[in-house]
Amino acid sequence: MEMENAYKRKKQPAFVRRSLLDQAGRITLEQGLSKVTFQAVADAAGVTKGGVMHHFATKNALMLEVFHDAMAKFEAEVSTAMANDPVKYGSFTRAYIDATISLGEKGQEEFDNQATLYVLMLGDSELRELWAKWSNEQLKKHAATDHTETLCMARLVADGIWLSDFSGIDIVDKQSLRDRLIKMTQQDFDL
Repeated sequence: MEMENAYKRKKQPAFVRRSLLDQAGRITLEQGLSKVTFQAVADAAGVTKGGVMHHFATKNALMLEVFHDAMAKFEAEVSTAMANDPVKYGSFTRAYIDATISLGEKGQEEFDNQATLYVLMLGDSELRELWAKWSNEQLKKHAATDHTETLCMARLVADGIWLSDFSGIDIVDKQSLRDRLIKMTQQDFDL
């Protein structure tokens, strides 16, 4: 019955595309990358398999777009936090820490988006290369303010906290860890 409605509803390509991206991301996060098929995404979005193929020629094209979508949201969050930070030294690192560690405190949609980004990056070598390229570009772009071993260590610890949180490992006091990392970014020294 649901497919019958898909044939009769008004064409809304932007809405359908957004739904396909969201559902592919959700399936990736909940079931793993191997479970993302055109049919699974079509069923979840309430469209036909051909509807998915209309927007994405291949599964790789779909997953690449899910990654780019999640990456754009992550980058926007980091950029907004940096723009609101009055202190330039360590501003990229502070924004990165907050975008990464605060995942559990965000709304479920934002958590899913960020988690999907990391799951995709970890599960696919092409996407891992894109993540590395973005990261390296950011480090070059912010070298004047964020290129110290201490700030690098703070970002790496934030990644570890995220991975532990995502894996369901109990973290003693995530807020305290976050606060200590932020404090590290406010000091102009290297350990």
